[in-house]
Amino acid sequence: MDNHDASILHDTAVYRAELVRLLTQRFDAPGTYETAIAPLHVIRLDGPSELIHVVHRPALCLIVQGRKEVGLGDERFLYDPLNYLVVSVTLPVSGRVIEASPEAPYFCVRLDFDPAQLTQLIAESPLTGIPQETGRGMFLDKIDVTLLDTMLRLVRLLDNPRDIGMLAPMALRELYYRLLRGQHGHLLYEIAVSDSQTHRVTRAIDWLNKHFTEPLRIDALAQVASLSNSALHHRFKAVTAMSPLQYQKQLRLQEARRLIINEGLDVSSACYRVGYESASQFSREYNRQFGCPPSKELSRLRQTG
Repeated sequence: MDNHDASILHDTAVYRAELVRLLTQRFDAPGTYETAIAPLHVIRLDGPSELIHVVHRPALCLIVQGRKEVGLGDERFLYDPLNYLVVSVTLPVSGRVIEASPEAPYFCVRLDFDPAQLTQLIAESPLTGIPQETGRGMFLDKIDVTLLDTMLRLVRLLDNPRDIGMLAPMALRELYYRLLRGQHGHLLYEIAVSDSQTHRVTRAIDWLNKHFTEPLRIDALAQVASLSNSALHHRFKAVTAMSPLQYQKQLRLQEARRLIINEGLDVSSACYRVGYESASQFSREYNRQFGCPPSKELSRLRQTG
């Protein structure tokens, strides 16, 4: 390691230590917190978590302390304070915190993306040499000092609420700019440019999220995306690591689990509510996804309730 690399590692460690100090002071108990800066959220855990399944909206996730594993289809992403995670399109994912303790809590700062702001910034500062091949809608990149510095300034604003209205938009704009100029910035660029292949896939993703309980017709979905059936399948899998049918299944199963766990719906009602026509098929796929059949999960909930 040369002196330059050692200096960068030292600087990033200093910024992370300051972020940990500020977050520990403000967020002193486990939970997911909204902040006075609307797109900014903070997650704290004091121990490793069970595997959870969520539909992740486009966002930047920056771990300040701890480690986490995230799954997309059959792929696994392991990240820590040396990397940041970007989800550029809406994706059904799984995740679990694998390193956290009361002495060294897991802290993650999540910034939900505003597509309009991205589009405006790209229009004002267009990138050149954008790759044409569609990329994955979730990626890891190496953290750097400039990104940490921008995030630190945003977090510091939480202690100065009078300054948020004036200074937060500038810091958010800078953060978007640095992401766009990063190694994988073209993946964010593609979702905001209306004629790109990824933007077309995003239209299909948005449609599926609104209509996942309905029967899926690939030709109709291809029309939504303005792609041929074969191009839709190829591009959709390149972005999401799954086919449209697999994506729809993930949405259905996650919603069914939410209905069972959070709303106390019985298994049959949850099955048909999310669009399944066969209760046995629903039970098999639920078991494969979550590790136990829905009836067993419902029984467990009733016993603990």
